[in-house]
Amino acid sequence: MSGAGTPDSPWALTTPSGKSEYQAGRDESADPPALVCQVGSTRLSYQRRCAEDLQAMLKTAGDWVLPGAADEQKPATEGTVEAWGRAPDHPVGGWYGLKKGLRGRLAVYVPPVLEQLGLADFQSPISQNRRRLTSNRLSARLSAVPTARARQNRRRLTSNRLSAKCSMAAAILGAACCMG
Repeated sequence: MSGAGTPDSPWALTTPSGKSEYQAGRDESADPPALVCQVGSTRLSYQRRCAEDLQAMLKTAGDWVLPGAADEQKPATEGTVEAWGRAPDHPVGGWYGLKKGLRGRLAVYVPPVLEQLGLADFQSPISQNRRRLTSNRLSARLSAVPTARARQNRRRLTSNRLSAKCSMAAAILGAACCMG
């Protein structure tokens, strides 16, 4: 794991497209505690709990969930991670983003944090120019049925390895992990 996810030692991450690098870490001094992403000179902050809540949503979904990344000013496609991150019916009831004007793009910057913590994986079929997020039930089916599609070079975002990684994630995020 690169970095410790702290202000002094942030994680060095790459966006799902693989085209941009950024740093992320938790800020316990923020109210509420935040997950801070530094992308060049731009600082985006999300409620820290978004990582645990996203993992729970992926586990509940049990199938593919498209990221659907969009800036705050643009509408998010219904049924995507980005739409979920803005929805009034998720655990915080609205935006996870903390700074108006920079509240979007949750689907770009938060899933790599989950992957860094070992709580999720990405999957991106080579033939498609998009990312898909999936649950562990689908990844188990893919490994059991070696189809041509399953053999493609992919990264998947799924809420797997929960029991092995739950306590590590709780320590890193500084919060109790409720996904046991």
